[in-house]
Amino acid sequence: MNRELKRVSLLIFAMFASLFVATTVIQIFSVDSLSQDQRNVRSAYDSYKTQRGAILVDGQPIAESVRTQDIYQYQRKYADPMYSAVTGFFSLYQGSTGIESAMGSYLTGKNSSQFFEQISALLSGNPVQGASVELTIDPVAQKAAWNALGKMKGAVVALDPKTGNILAFVSKPGFDANLLAVHSGVESNANYAKLLADKDGPLLNRAANELYAPGSIFKVIMSTAAVESGKYTKDSEFPNPPKFQLPGTNFFVQNSGEGKCGGKPTVSIADAVRFSCNVPMAQLGIALGQDTIRKQAQLFGFGRKVTYPMTSTASIYPDNMDDAQVGLSSFGQYDDRTNPLQMAMVSAAVANQGVEMKPNLVENVLSSSLSVIAQPQPEIFSQPMSKETAQAVKEMMIGAVQRGVSGNARIKDVVVAGKTGTAQNGKGEPFTLWFTGFAPADNPRVAVCVVIADGGGIGQGGVGNSLAAPVARKVMEAVLRK
Repeated sequence: MNRELKRVSLLIFAMFASLFVATTVIQIFSVDSLSQDQRNVRSAYDSYKTQRGAILVDGQPIAESVRTQDIYQYQRKYADPMYSAVTGFFSLYQGSTGIESAMGSYLTGKNSSQFFEQISALLSGNPVQGASVELTIDPVAQKAAWNALGKMKGAVVALDPKTGNILAFVSKPGFDANLLAVHSGVESNANYAKLLADKDGPLLNRAANELYAPGSIFKVIMSTAAVESGKYTKDSEFPNPPKFQLPGTNFFVQNSGEGKCGGKPTVSIADAVRFSCNVPMAQLGIALGQDTIRKQAQLFGFGRKVTYPMTSTASIYPDNMDDAQVGLSSFGQYDDRTNPLQMAMVSAAVANQGVEMKPNLVENVLSSSLSVIAQPQPEIFSQPMSKETAQAVKEMMIGAVQRGVSGNARIKDVVVAGKTGTAQNGKGEPFTLWFTGFAPADNPRVAVCVVIADGGGIGQGGVGNSLAAPVARKVMEAVLRK
């Protein structure tokens, strides 16, 4: 009998121990993730009883909670659609996206770092007040990017090369997040359905989560791979025929002008970047091999999701290619895919002497008493190249802007480094247009990438230099004027 009682006692003890451990894990270690879980209905309802913290740019709220007369007590208010890709939305019915989601535990006051404020609120009987999140966005650069895109679909990302701080983050068209913040389920759901049905995709984050064929801006990665391999310099020469037959196929690669690149029998890698030559790049890619190119792309961040604190879609450099496919991929075609955030990081790494900083959108997190409770510090993401290689690639990018086919990015009295791209998307499909670069070249303060989708509305009538480069120029000018 005693033996059976001992067994029961041990079983009961084990059950209580398991319950204690599970409760501890939930209350201490899982509280942040559970509070942000979109399926947590109770958390969603409770969050409306809390004055959710503001999202700030240069001290001004671009998202804040205002008092209401209904049962929810507070409703989210958004300042301007140009920040929609940054803030995302906070909705009772559609959940949350953007900073509203990524920094949700701070905004609701439920982050573990706000423990003492939570205890104070509990003892006083007052609701917890959420923390405010101050962003790194430069409002002047943000507005310049928004205005420069005009009615074109696309995106702009601007970074501080030395810190990784995001200065501009625009996806267009944007949307009015106030349409989803309403407390009427009928109204909110109808607005959401309308946004989803919009053929222009206003809910898409084109800056970090949509992938596009990079076209010739991939030549920045290619030239880096070439110099880093130790086999080539920026002055290494390649045959310069007007067209090049891809191995094992009847398909010919041509330069954009359908002639020789620069008019000489051979062309250097530097001139291939300056004049955006496809033929020598295809030859270079086949000579380097896909493994070398892929390794270089991965060092820049291809294949990796980037947290900033939202999460980007990983860029793609394909594998298991034959030589013909490698040739096409070498100038940003075939199945290469990337986004503006990634390519801004590439330019920023060149600008920062080969050191690639982790992008960051959060300047600091402020408690309700305005004390700093979190402050992200600059963090190295990767070192994809040596200082010497970065200098060589920078010189090639300067040549592309100052004396080459990317001239619409020039700024008076400022040396700009950059590269345009015009990616093909299939027969009859509109081009994807690009620019990536930085300024000033000798002491970089801003790295930028612009993508324009659907040909900027003119099908195949535009190129990167005609549409994307002027947008980038205006954003760089906005930063440099300060």
